Amino acid sequence: MSTPLAEKIKAIIRMNGPLSVTDYFALCLADPEHGYYKTREPFGTGGDFITAPEISQLFGEMIGVFVVHAWQRHGLPAPVRLAEVGPGRGTMMSDMLRVIARLAPDLYRDCTVHLVETSQRLRDVQHETLESHIEKISWHSSFDEVPPGFALVVANELFDAIPIRQFVKTGAGFRERMVSLGIDDELTFTTGVAGLDPALLPPGSGTPPDGTIFEIAPARQAVMQAMCERLKHEGGTALIIDYGHISTGFGDTLQAIKNHGFDPPLAHPGLADLTSHVDFEDLARTAMAAGVHVNGCLRQGDFLVGLGIEDRAGALGRGKEQAVQRELTDAVQRLAGAGEGCMGELFKVLAVSSPALALQPFRAGE
Repeated sequence: MSTPLAEKIKAIIRMNGPLSVTDYFALCLADPEHGYYKTREPFGTGGDFITAPEISQLFGEMIGVFVVHAWQRHGLPAPVRLAEVGPGRGTMMSDMLRVIARLAPDLYRDCTVHLVETSQRLRDVQHETLESHIEKISWHSSFDEVPPGFALVVANELFDAIPIRQFVKTGAGFRERMVSLGIDDELTFTTGVAGLDPALLPPGSGTPPDGTIFEIAPARQAVMQAMCERLKHEGGTALIIDYGHISTGFGDTLQAIKNHGFDPPLAHPGLADLTSHVDFEDLARTAMAAGVHVNGCLRQGDFLVGLGIEDRAGALGRGKEQAVQRELTDAVQRLAGAGEGCMGELFKVLAVSSPALALQPFRAGE
């Protein structure tokens, strides 16, 4: 089954030649007429995937605990710009603000909330979700619009949706992976002529076999650099949560998600969410090059358990019916556990700060 965006992409290829993976990725998500984020409601049981904040309030509450801790470690500055880039439905921010108001009333009083969101449809949903805090909230189309000042920044499942470039090992070295037309006029992957600077390959990787795929993400580096430049000049901490790998490596991680399942990346452009795994080592390198402190990178499970998610679930379930307690236990397992259907190992958490300071549950050198 073709899609309106597939037909548009085919017309572009016929006119201009094959598309890079990064251009295909960008069109799938952001085409003004047929792009996934322009036309679909991706979040929740009725959408194509469920993010951690939608699983349980526990997730956003733990992020709120971390934000309070970071603020305290920074010396209780005021005022505070509390920013979220890619805030989804506003669920995580709602849970964060409830915890912040309870644990640190001064931080709640002195903070303004800045949501970086390009979709008007999602802004409307966020407005509704955050109605009780609305006097604090401003919306921005890009991160550089957030007003100057000390900032605490969170980004959950942001970087996986920023396009990547892919390169394929051939007899002539690594060449850029492209999207072209097959013999039956279907979208297919091909190899282009653009090469890859060997200096970008993981050190000590030797000569990988032909067909090996290597991914780079200049657009992700640019977003990370913008966050870090902000922290360096104004002070603050950024927390980045996404699925991906702690160390740079080889492999094809481009994937499409449709109706809570995997879909071939070229099958339904515009109707499926397109993502790829985040290279956290590369984000950390970018942060260090920008002159900010990398607190560490942890698996999401270790991060949440270190912040007390199990104790919080116990407190929420105390005196409640067994069904409620079971629901909370299942939520902790899904958010922090390992294995099929769990996020604890696949998802990673990176924190960066300026000036340098120690933040729990990160330990030096992680």
